Amino acid sequence: MKANVGMVDRVIRAVVGVAIIAAGVYYQNWLGAIGIVPLATAAIGFCPAYLPLGLSTCKTEEK
Repeated sequence: MKANVGMVDRVIRAVVGVAIIAAGVYYQNWLGAIGIVPLATAAIGFCPAYLPLGLSTCKTEEK
């Protein structure tokens, strides 16, 4: 599994994940559990949705 989520993308995903979970807790709604998805993709650095689209936000090595 090759990483395809860059550092800025990871930080954004973590912040959004925490915000979704916090909103779910605040409104006492189970939909806050959806926040686990961006947190997980931020933690592992891999997003399966990027594969079919051929996207990657990781820095490329310059030669």
